[in-house]
Amino acid sequence: MNNRRVSLKARRLLAFVTCFVSVAIAVIILSLTTNHSVVAQTDELEIIAEFSAEHPPGNIAITPEGRLIMSQHQFYGAPLRVVEVDSDGSVAAFPNKVWSSKPNQQGIGLNTVLGLRSDKNGVVWMLDRSSGSGQPGKIVGWDTVNDQLYQVIYLPLPIIAESPFLNDLAIDLDHNKIYITDTASGKDSALIVVDLITGFSRRVLEGDVSTRPEDIPMIIGDRTITIGDEPAKIGANPITIDPQNEWVYYAPMSGTSLYRISTKDLINESLSDSELSGKVQRYGDKPICDGITVDGAGNVYVTSITDNAIGVVDKNGEYRTLYQDDELLSWTDGMAFSPNNYVYVTVSQLQNSPPLNNGENDFQSPFYLVRFPALASGEIGR
Repeated sequence: MNNRRVSLKARRLLAFVTCFVSVAIAVIILSLTTNHSVVAQTDELEIIAEFSAEHPPGNIAITPEGRLIMSQHQFYGAPLRVVEVDSDGSVAAFPNKVWSSKPNQQGIGLNTVLGLRSDKNGVVWMLDRSSGSGQPGKIVGWDTVNDQLYQVIYLPLPIIAESPFLNDLAIDLDHNKIYITDTASGKDSALIVVDLITGFSRRVLEGDVSTRPEDIPMIIGDRTITIGDEPAKIGANPITIDPQNEWVYYAPMSGTSLYRISTKDLINESLSDSELSGKVQRYGDKPICDGITVDGAGNVYVTSITDNAIGVVDKNGEYRTLYQDDELLSWTDGMAFSPNNYVYVTVSQLQNSPPLNNGENDFQSPFYLVRFPALASGEIGR
């Protein structure tokens, strides 16, 4: 009788242990599967550089030789406007300390640069915002091959708005044009078309549905982002051009739609405002975003700032997330293609900068520059 009781207890114990081990194994397998799924979204995402508080990243440009040129975001009050990022992650003033600093008495220098791009000839075009109300903005082209000033084009009123925010630009050497987004105050957001031969500029699509912000909140974490005392609603911001220089893609930051317009229509001065607006196409869905770039297959890569993510809008207009990481991708900002078909992305934590954080600087070290392989080949110089 006692032996039978022991045997029964032993069998029950064995069954319990077997069940426990089975459950444990299942949990481990599920955990590994889940973790693998998460890793699959980030395993191709490389950290190229980490930056301290004095080097807050803005946008990134990559020359044909692979030099990394980065604007420093003035929301953090960085002393240098533009820097070059070396292979070891260190930075140096670009193109030199005089030009990368506040303009001197001779007018040499930069006020506030955010947008910058390299063209296929190695000229880095830097978009310099106006120094104040009534003052012109400018585009500065620097020849990185010969290390010399290439061109300066000024953008006065009324080409820029009364309260301009010259944000980003795309280079079109096939038509000798530069296309700019002027975020301005939102309702007067617009594109600017600049002729590189004559310097003549036109302000187009001002206040169009494709340039003005939508009435949607910008929520990061559990906080609604504000500018001053108002919820941040930001108009035309990201812009890029396809490798064939046939389509310009752009969008309001605060918007759920990505738009495009053909270059032949955008440079056609005979079109009226309404006719030009009618040429704009809605390309697809997007989240609230700060930067975009496009490959040769029509994939438009998007920095999704409210999701701490990087996504893509495919040629069918469908959006999906490629990479997501709450810490690593905190406010993904500017994008650029490299010669070997990687997409580089700056990560700026801009929601923690004083203008977007009630005057407080809550930056958490470090800032990042990351990259990932493109889904299809692209070109530099956008």
